[in-house]
Amino acid sequence: MVWPVDVVQGISQDVHCLASILLRGNGGKSHKERLDFFYAPQAHAYDRFRANFLHGRQPMLAACAARLRGSQGLVWVDMGGGTAENVDMMSHTLDLSVFQKIYVVDICSALCEVARQKVKNRGWKNVEIVEADACTFTPEDPATLITFSYSLTMIPDFMAAIDNAVQHLAEDGIVGVSDFFTSAKYDLPNRQHSYIQRWFWRGLFDVDGIDLGPERRLYLEHQLEPVYEYNALGKIPYLPFVQAPYYQWIGRRRGHTKKNLARFPARASDEFEAKRPPAFPPTFLYSLSWEDPREDDKVLNINKDDTVLTLTSGGCNALDLVYQGARQVVAVDINPAQSYLLELKRIAVIRLPFEDVWSMFGDGVHPKFEKLFKEELTPFLSQGAVNFWTRKSHYFRNGLYYHGGMGRLIRAVRALARITRQQHWIDNLVNAPTLEMQKELWFATVGKWLLRANIVTRISAFFVTNPIVLWFCAGVCKGQLNLIRKEDSIYNYVVRCLNSTAECSHLRDSNYFYRCCLTGKFSRNCCPRFLEEEVFKTLKVDLASDERLLIRTTAFVEELRKRMYTKVILMDHVDWLEQGDIDILCAALKDQVKPGGRVIWRSASRSPKYAKCIEKAGFDVIRITTSDQYMDRVNMYASFYVGIRKGGPKIEESEDMTEKVTPGSPNCVLNASNALERSHQ
Repeated sequence: MVWPVDVVQGISQDVHCLASILLRGNGGKSHKERLDFFYAPQAHAYDRFRANFLHGRQPMLAACAARLRGSQGLVWVDMGGGTAENVDMMSHTLDLSVFQKIYVVDICSALCEVARQKVKNRGWKNVEIVEADACTFTPEDPATLITFSYSLTMIPDFMAAIDNAVQHLAEDGIVGVSDFFTSAKYDLPNRQHSYIQRWFWRGLFDVDGIDLGPERRLYLEHQLEPVYEYNALGKIPYLPFVQAPYYQWIGRRRGHTKKNLARFPARASDEFEAKRPPAFPPTFLYSLSWEDPREDDKVLNINKDDTVLTLTSGGCNALDLVYQGARQVVAVDINPAQSYLLELKRIAVIRLPFEDVWSMFGDGVHPKFEKLFKEELTPFLSQGAVNFWTRKSHYFRNGLYYHGGMGRLIRAVRALARITRQQHWIDNLVNAPTLEMQKELWFATVGKWLLRANIVTRISAFFVTNPIVLWFCAGVCKGQLNLIRKEDSIYNYVVRCLNSTAECSHLRDSNYFYRCCLTGKFSRNCCPRFLEEEVFKTLKVDLASDERLLIRTTAFVEELRKRMYTKVILMDHVDWLEQGDIDILCAALKDQVKPGGRVIWRSASRSPKYAKCIEKAGFDVIRITTSDQYMDRVNMYASFYVGIRKGGPKIEESEDMTEKVTPGSPNCVLNASNALERSHQ
């Protein structure tokens, strides 16, 4: 086998560079002399070798470009810009014509010479190569963008270089950094290295005069406010099994007064990557929220003074609460994948046009998701979310709603329809023009089959409703199963849920929950509210302008203890808890819910015992409705409760208040909400 000449030459150049890095060491007395000594022999091959070595460079530039896109007349200073390869990389992400001026500043003569030749060959008219010290260089105009791409670790007086950058940074400008690093002894979780790692990497790079210590990033964060960070490991060419730690970082001026929502949307998430609890699968259980926000609205009466705590679940309802006008919504979940899903929904609404968001979360499929993710979304997500969606990007190739725990159930439904050749039946059901026609179709087939409860039905039900399937496909925990079995059989519970849903809610125009389960997507007139175009436009501004939505991955009680709330949405969380945990939760609710504040929850039991515990914690507890009748569009719980914290406006007895706890009333939720609203007034 004969290798092509260019391949042989490339490998030869790489080996030459690697030998220079590992064996040549330092020479010269001044910083400039040392750099010239180190880089002169390898300047001609610098770009090729480092393209496979400096892994953080291109993503950092792309992250900066995402924040600059749409602006004109920009000034970019690339400190330690070497051969101007960063400019070439940026040109693939952002049109260089948006820059009024680009300065490539480097103190090394050999690298500057390569850069000048590159500028000439590319025909760049707005790029100037400046052989100067990053600590003293002064641009003619304030810089919109200043970058240090694998250069800050090679600048001895790094404080002076950072101070100089801050001094010449425009008010709404950004500083982008990518480099190798080692952590401090005690550092943030997403940066932390062991003693051996710190000793090994710092010692190895020190041979070439590169200081990987944590001081540089610490000083960056002393002078600038971080807005983006990503830490990872990257391969070193020709050194198998060796991966060097690197980071990407973007910061802006502290004490800034100029708002620029395109560059600096409000941050919602913690940067560190949370650990997944062992009981959870390595993905989300719910791709959409399984509580009906329409019924929650009637009871909660959200207003601009509300601070709301809710479980994250699929995230749709958290976005809905922001749209309703809550001052701040805190979404918390112990499963990090649920947080990452809401992060993606939030930043997609902020950054993308409506049609892209609809493709992703309405149809569940986007043919260009990977490109959008890298260029528009990644720079605004937490490190955990970036890693998760990088691994799970295929979800948007074959349908988001076919993945996750609930996705298994949807796939099973679709597979069963194909096997039995009933796809047309599903299409007819979800597109039935009227509720009456939907009922006729359902009860003529599946509904009648369920009610007969013959041996085939029971065997099928055994496989569908066993604890393993219910947990990994529907998110039904052991505690909820026990609550159901105390009052009814699982089979009867499911039949009641499905039959009354088919009888009372229209899949074509209203019930997007079961429409998604049957089809794997939403329709334009039957979807969560954040996918309605007018709501989307409002959320695009609200989510970016203030910290209206916080996303936290931790235990519910831990987040509950951090601030006072006026509204708390427990969903079915309390069904999952042991009595000791229920007592802790009730004590926290007593301390953290303001007088007159409301707590709502749903349960798999018609009369859960823990309702008394919440009542003893200082709440007037009211059962809004039960499964004796159709409850809401989800309709999979046995009861719906509200607790009003004592000390607020007195709740007066009324005919409506009596009716709202009477099982069987079709308007019970509406009547309850009317009574609660009067008491609030």
